[in-house]
Amino acid sequence: MEKISFFDQIARNKRNSILLSIFIIALVAALVYTIAYLLLPEFAIFFLIFAAVIMAVHAYTSYNYGDKIVLKATGAKPADPVEHVYLINTVEGLSIAAGIPPPKVYVVEDDEINAFACGKDPKHASIAVTTGALKNLNRTELEGVIGHEISHIANYDIRFMTLIAVLVGLVAILSYMLLRSYRVTKGEKGKAGLLIFAGFLLAIFAPIVSRLVQAMISRRREFSADASSAQLTRYPEGLASALEKIMEINRGRMKVSESISHLFISDPNRSPLDELFATHPPLEKRIKVLRAM
Repeated sequence: MEKISFFDQIARNKRNSILLSIFIIALVAALVYTIAYLLLPEFAIFFLIFAAVIMAVHAYTSYNYGDKIVLKATGAKPADPVEHVYLINTVEGLSIAAGIPPPKVYVVEDDEINAFACGKDPKHASIAVTTGALKNLNRTELEGVIGHEISHIANYDIRFMTLIAVLVGLVAILSYMLLRSYRVTKGEKGKAGLLIFAGFLLAIFAPIVSRLVQAMISRRREFSADASSAQLTRYPEGLASALEKIMEINRGRMKVSESISHLFISDPNRSPLDELFATHPPLEKRIKVLRAM
């Protein structure tokens, strides 16, 4: 297999993530325009401004308070300075290497091996690790996992994925509004029948497509964080070995909402739809990429 440099892997994933994000933004714009045409053709500009304000308010709320909600929802507790001294020291050391302030460290009581990062930026970030990870991973493996989460913070992945989640949520809201407007206007004369039909199809399939794109972006970000972790630790095998243990031990039964599952290093919930809407790449592929570095 062809060797891939850390920097090439990171650059490739960032580029693809931006392209996919542009697609979601275009989808939102198409939905807003169609609704404006159907309901308020003469006030379309005001409708567009109104939609932008709603999105901004939603983004502001998620951006500033999302981390507190996530930590509470997962039952994360502050790491004990004595019991979890190696964990805290590892987070601090890798944070210095990444050039960011050390995030707050939390522990989640769960037998599965997992971890996540949350926060609006490197100055306001937190990392949480499960007790299963602390119990089953050796030092180099734990460093690989922490490096992955530090990379999410340093690369501003948390902010990026928050904004994408906001856009996906807005697509769902706008799709519902468009379906309602279709019922109202489908019998009116003077409306462009082709546009109405196109809008109807858009309202049905936009939420599905946006969720698929969100999953694709999240998977790209996971590859990028894996590459960044290998760059930080200078030891790709540490994370690769940790991912192998996740494959062996985890059963995907953590009590975590699907809305925040994309934050974890490995999908905490397994379902029959994972192949379609999975927010994480297959662990086998991630391990293969890491060992090709």
